Amino acid sequence: MDREAVSARLAQAMAELEATEAAAAAAEEELRAATYTVRSRDRSVEVTLGPQGELAGLRFLDERHRTMSAAQLASAVLEAAAEARERMARRVMRVLDPLTRASPSVPELPGFSVDWTRIFGPGVLDEDGPDAADGGPPARRPGGRRLRDEIHED
Repeated sequence: MDREAVSARLAQAMAELEATEAAAAAAEEELRAATYTVRSRDRSVEVTLGPQGELAGLRFLDERHRTMSAAQLASAVLEAAAEARERMARRVMRVLDPLTRASPSVPELPGFSVDWTRIFGPGVLDEDGPDAADGGPPARRPGGRRLRDEIHED
């Protein structure tokens, strides 16, 4: 390659790197402010999780909690928190996915792979429900109901 071609490739790679850095900063800003609020299926509890999966809010709706057993209430809280966590994980994946892809214009920047299952757990890649990217609820894990049933049996 001649010097001009190398300079042009280097300039293209630098521009790609700057664009990636800007996209990473925008993703970080978006995720820093992200929260998810989810209601339990029985609509007795509303849980809000913050950007790092921390519990940012917990509301008991319509005084329903007063007639629930401790096990039922705990189950409703755990159910809503698990769904909020799953939605947050899917949002993180959706926001960060473009940053993991190879550069189409600079083949020397191959991107990187992320083991989302290792980070968020085995249910995060389930596709048996509406896509959270479209605003719908995430796929439910088959074992989620089992926890509720076991709590009811106690």
